[in-house]
Amino acid sequence: MKTMTKKKSAPALPLNTIVDGDCIEVMNGLPEASVDLIFADPPYNLQLRGDLHRPDNSQVDAVDDAWDQFASFAAYDRFTHDWLAAARRILKPNGAIWVIGSYHNIFRVGAALQDAGFWVLNDVVWRKSNPMPNFRGKRLTNAHETMIWASKEEGAKYTFNYEALKSLNDGIQMRSDWVLPICTGHERLKDDNGDKAHPTQKPESLLHRVLVGSTNPGDVVLDPFFGTGTTGAVAKMLGRDYIGIEREAAYRKVAEKRLANIRKYDRDALQVSTSKRAEPRVPFGTLIERGMLRPGEELYSMNKRHKAKVRADGTLIGGDVKGSIHQVGAHLEGAPSCNGWTYWCFRREGKTVPIDVLRQQIRSEMEERPN
Repeated sequence: MKTMTKKKSAPALPLNTIVDGDCIEVMNGLPEASVDLIFADPPYNLQLRGDLHRPDNSQVDAVDDAWDQFASFAAYDRFTHDWLAAARRILKPNGAIWVIGSYHNIFRVGAALQDAGFWVLNDVVWRKSNPMPNFRGKRLTNAHETMIWASKEEGAKYTFNYEALKSLNDGIQMRSDWVLPICTGHERLKDDNGDKAHPTQKPESLLHRVLVGSTNPGDVVLDPFFGTGTTGAVAKMLGRDYIGIEREAAYRKVAEKRLANIRKYDRDALQVSTSKRAEPRVPFGTLIERGMLRPGEELYSMNKRHKAKVRADGTLIGGDVKGSIHQVGAHLEGAPSCNGWTYWCFRREGKTVPIDVLRQQIRSEMEERPN
């Protein structure tokens, strides 16, 4: 008699929790292809040599923690290779990663990303509107950090909410240089002694832009270097699920307190402008098949100068030309191209209505269908 062996079920994702442990070990224990986006703020490996002082001889609260110290560049490279390999395994095929760093480490991380098989989409310069000055006066003021945005592999269909970022930028295409302030005032978290809770806390404005632009509500966002939880806080507000990994107990304590006070925005507020290319394609002929427009019915141009007749096969005839809604519109206007959806209108009960209203109605029905 054949013995049946029970198949082990995949471990559940620890959604909306902070996991205590080494990020590589934790990620290696998560299900493969289970995360939509990773935002990583790895150690900078600053290689500080002694304390840094201001002109008044007061000491600068620099990054000198043990977690940022590596024996050599080779040791840092091995660490980078290992955590990136673990991160790539848990990313979904169409997932993506953002990594932020300074000039101390970002070039080494960028090379490791490409070596690991990621496909670089953009590098983004976060230009700090209020950077710390260079107190010694021996170098330029270090006023920016660099973020690398990469898909899991070349050709992947990663999420990019182009229209949403354009809306954030007053209707202008979002550029790859972002001017945002560093954490100050009430946003800068403090520990029980009133000191900075974390030396490299990132501003919520930075994560807001990243998550609005490259995730959707319900996506899983993982931060392997969670710190005081900026990624989790913004993800929670925006209706994304988060997973934080943090081995330092002091940071976890601050992050847990912070996240407990975060409230998710209401459902309507979470909706963002979507790219037209991302919306379901609806052929004009579908409107005729559905009886929303009838063969022989006349359409009118938005500028009221032209009209055309609907044909049974989803084409139009207007004047001496026959063709699609786009071709006929372009011919009548003497233009090289025309968006027929916004050019043509139909009439109902004495009112002129754009045909795009009918297309949006069909799209809404598609979204409401159960999977």
